[in-house]
Amino acid sequence: MRALTFLARRFVAGDQIGDAIGAVRALNAEGLKATLDNLGEDSTDKASALAAADENMLMLRRLGESGVDANISLKLTQLGMGFDDGLAKESLLRIVAEAERLGSFVRIDMEGSKFTQKTLDIFYSIHDQHPGVGIVLQAMLRRTEQDAKDAVARKVRVRLCKGAYKEPATVAFPDKKDVDANYDKCAAILAKAPVPAMATHDDARIESALKAFDAAGLVKSEYELQMLYGIRAKRARELRAKGHVVRIYVPYGTHWFPYFYRRIRERKENLLFVARNFFE
Repeated sequence: MRALTFLARRFVAGDQIGDAIGAVRALNAEGLKATLDNLGEDSTDKASALAAADENMLMLRRLGESGVDANISLKLTQLGMGFDDGLAKESLLRIVAEAERLGSFVRIDMEGSKFTQKTLDIFYSIHDQHPGVGIVLQAMLRRTEQDAKDAVARKVRVRLCKGAYKEPATVAFPDKKDVDANYDKCAAILAKAPVPAMATHDDARIESALKAFDAAGLVKSEYELQMLYGIRAKRARELRAKGHVVRIYVPYGTHWFPYFYRRIRERKENLLFVARNFFE
C-alpha cells in the first residue's frame, strides 16, 4: 500500500478536480494538451454510477470555466454499464450533450475484452447524432484490425493504445512483438480516420505511425500523439518541440488505489513499465 501511495503521487494529478486543472495548466504552459480522467471503474449501484456521471459533468464545466486546453475520457462501467446499460447510455448522452454545449470532446475508454463489444455498441448507437465523441481501441486484441477498419468507414475519432488488461490468448496476442505489429498495422489503417490519436510511449510505434501518417498526406495538426501523465515527460516535450500535437492523459481522484492495483495485479509488465519511467 505504501509503495502504491508513493507511485500515485507521481502518476496521478491529485484527489480533486482543482488539482487536475492545476496540472493541466502546467502542461498547457509547455504547449501540451490534456485529457482528464476521473478515476473509478465498475460502479455496482445506481447511486455511485450517477455520482460518477455528475463528476464528469462537473469536470466539463470546470474545464470550460478555467479556459485550459483539455477534454475528458470516461469508462462506461463507471456510469453503470455491466449492471444497467440503459443507465450508462443515458448518463453518457447527458455528458456528451454538455460537452457539445461547451465546445468540448468526450472520449470513451476501452476496458477488458468482455466489455469491448458492448462499449462499441453503446458508442455507435450515439455517434452519428453526436460526432463529438470518440472511442479507444486496443492493439493487443485480435479483433482490433477489423474494428479500426469499421471506425474509418464510420468516420470515428479513435485513440489507439496497446492495452493494459490481462486477456486470454484466444482474444489477444500473447507476445509483445505481435501486439507491436498489430499496433503498426492499425495505426496505418487509422491514418484515414479523423484526428487519429496514437497513445504509446514506444518510440518505434510512434515512428511507424508518423511514417504512415506522412504517407497518407496528413499534416501535424491532423493527428495527435498521446502519453500518460508522469511518464516520459521529456519525450513529450521533444515531440511537441518538433511541431506535433501532444496530449497528456491526466488521471485524478480518490480511487487511485484500484487504478494502480488492478493493472499491476493483472500484468506484471505494467509494474516494470512504471518502475522504468519513475526515475526518468
